[in-house]
Amino acid sequence: MIIPGVATVQTKEQRNAKAAAAGFASGYENGLRDGACEYLYRLMQPAAPTKRDCCVLYIPQGFEGIDQGVIEALRLIVREVYVADAARMAEQAALIRPDWVLVLNGLHVFPANHLEQVDAVRSLGIRTAIWFADDPYVTADTMYIAPRYDVVLTHELSTIQMYRERGCANVIYMPLAVDHNRFKPKKVEERYRSDVCFIGQAFWNRVEMFDALAPFLNTRKVFIAGGLWERMKNFKTLQRFVRQGWLPVDDSINYYNGARIVINLHRTTEVGKDNKNVLNLPGRSINPRTYEISACGTLQLTDCREDLTQYYTPGSDIETYADAAELKAKLEYYLGHENERRSIALRGLKRTLAEHTYVHRLQQIAEVLGW
Repeated sequence: MIIPGVATVQTKEQRNAKAAAAGFASGYENGLRDGACEYLYRLMQPAAPTKRDCCVLYIPQGFEGIDQGVIEALRLIVREVYVADAARMAEQAALIRPDWVLVLNGLHVFPANHLEQVDAVRSLGIRTAIWFADDPYVTADTMYIAPRYDVVLTHELSTIQMYRERGCANVIYMPLAVDHNRFKPKKVEERYRSDVCFIGQAFWNRVEMFDALAPFLNTRKVFIAGGLWERMKNFKTLQRFVRQGWLPVDDSINYYNGARIVINLHRTTEVGKDNKNVLNLPGRSINPRTYEISACGTLQLTDCREDLTQYYTPGSDIETYADAAELKAKLEYYLGHENERRSIALRGLKRTLAEHTYVHRLQQIAEVLGW
């Protein structure tokens, strides 16, 4: 006998039970991850380094995710640290008389008389170093900036010889790192959670990749942020997942923490394709996002750069892909293998804290510059 209303009630109960089970499973998995990350983060806190008898004037670029990490690291490593705006570099150097002026990048927001200021600082007998963080995408500018400094630091292998050929006597390969006090594991609200996350500008190589992935991503919970994503042929397929425009750093950290997998895809270096790489140098080195994603304790799938294996071990503390087919296959695999996904992410977090914070990197800079 069919009793009116019973079937409907049972269906609703079943749906509720299924939703409750899914919520429990998700909460259990998130709890495992959050607890393990918290334990590792506490375990890996380094001892304070010995301070060096050196005074440094730091000139920031305005990269929110980098500058503060460098400043905090400097405060731990040297006797005195001063921070000045690029427009007042020479004035502040003359007033403070530091041992070194360290400049990040020297682009974009720097004034028209930037290089004249560098000359003025050097005329005072103060040593200068610039750390390029945008190589090789702006060689149209950096090949003229670099020779005006005493020391050139670059995170990009492909630009080292170029700077030497332009008369730079001291060119040092120096990778970037992460501000681990900011990019770190944290519990986040449900609105930040996703299966797959990508944050970055829609450069043409990224457009091609996500066009190829669109049918697969369409059935998952996805978060994409950045500008120019309307370039995609399959934009309408993924439009509901896209947050157009710049995403604040703290929001990026929340989305990294809420994702099961974060994709890292380096931008193209081809001349004329959204960059000023007039020398058409290849991209051989990893971006700062590589360290930032891993520092949040989330599994990262990244395309390969030549120096990646110096800093992470694919298959152990990071995962890589060569093309859209391999990326799709690995996304599908790790979304279905939680323990493996979580284990690789945790090993990535551990290695990042052990080797790739700005405290580690500034200690390396202090060594090579003789602070």
